[in-house]
Amino acid sequence: MISEDRNAHGGGRESLRAAAGERPVAVIMAGGMGTRFWPLSTREKPKQFLRLFGDRSLLQKSFDRLEGMIPPERVLVLTNAAFVPLVREQLPGIPGENVVGEPMRRDTAAAAALAAFLCAARFGDPVMVLLTADHLIGPADLFQKTILSAVRAARERKILYTLGIRPTRPATGYGYIELGPAMGNDGGIEHYRVSRFKEKPDGETARKYVESGNYLWNSGMFVWTAGAILEALETHLPEHCRILSRAVRDFGTPRWEETLREAFGALTPISIDYGVMEKVNGAGCVRSEFSWNDVGGWLALQDHLARDEEGNCACGNLVCGEARGNLVYCEDPGETVLLLGVDDLVVIRSGTRTLVVPKDRIEEIKDIVQSLEKG
Repeated sequence: MISEDRNAHGGGRESLRAAAGERPVAVIMAGGMGTRFWPLSTREKPKQFLRLFGDRSLLQKSFDRLEGMIPPERVLVLTNAAFVPLVREQLPGIPGENVVGEPMRRDTAAAAALAAFLCAARFGDPVMVLLTADHLIGPADLFQKTILSAVRAARERKILYTLGIRPTRPATGYGYIELGPAMGNDGGIEHYRVSRFKEKPDGETARKYVESGNYLWNSGMFVWTAGAILEALETHLPEHCRILSRAVRDFGTPRWEETLREAFGALTPISIDYGVMEKVNGAGCVRSEFSWNDVGGWLALQDHLARDEEGNCACGNLVCGEARGNLVYCEDPGETVLLLGVDDLVVIRSGTRTLVVPKDRIEEIKDIVQSLEKG
């Protein structure tokens, strides 16, 4: 059991291997479209498949963080059906049947419910670790220590766990978790009851949340047993349960793709946060101390690129004259971009496509890109 001060767990490799013997299953959600990373991110190859930070894609980095904790045969990837070949190409160590293609986008509640039914059918009632494919997280050992602490607690307490991130600024683009009573300390990993989930706040409200010290960012990562989440889904999203429980009976048969297409077509899109987590009583949360970046757009790269004395950040050959605070990214690092007399621009080059936008209007590209793709 988790005590009020459990210091025996030190997070070393032996401890990780022992805890891995408890046999959790990881589910990586990799179906996003990444429109904020246009023109590098496209419908054919969205953000999670891009190598923005080194020689491994964000999806590959998500998988790499599980090494030594969860074996590949117990890792599932849920993605858009069109991306299944790309996932298998980037993650060849995962069994082919563990890459599941969703026939259409129906938000995260559908993905979580489908994963839970698949895990229950294939593995019994394992603890599921629901992860994202497009976040930057480190260091890996602290991430694993945090996950394993939540795994133990979810198994012991049979409650739904979320991973909360200590906020570093009053961000308005994230949901927040209001912490309730403390539930213990597991080798430095603090556990809390969740008082409530808060929507994305305005700037003043976010500032108050951060100053109070009683709120965490909602990371979108969860830990629970298959049985616990299925029970919650049956209570709060019974149609999801009814439709998907029938569909999963055809998993591994020639009817699977057709059955899943019919099932997803009948589902109402809703996130797991809105559909379940905001409605359950007694959810748990671990305060995560690892670094976390949701890589929500081009500005997320600023701290990871070379920076000159004028605050210009670049991947590629950047030549500047009286230019300050610009971000330049070239898919081909051999390209040269010259900036003269401009400040605070985002300039992105990818093949035959170029993006030029002021930093303070970068969020507007999502709607424009969506209209381009519809056209």
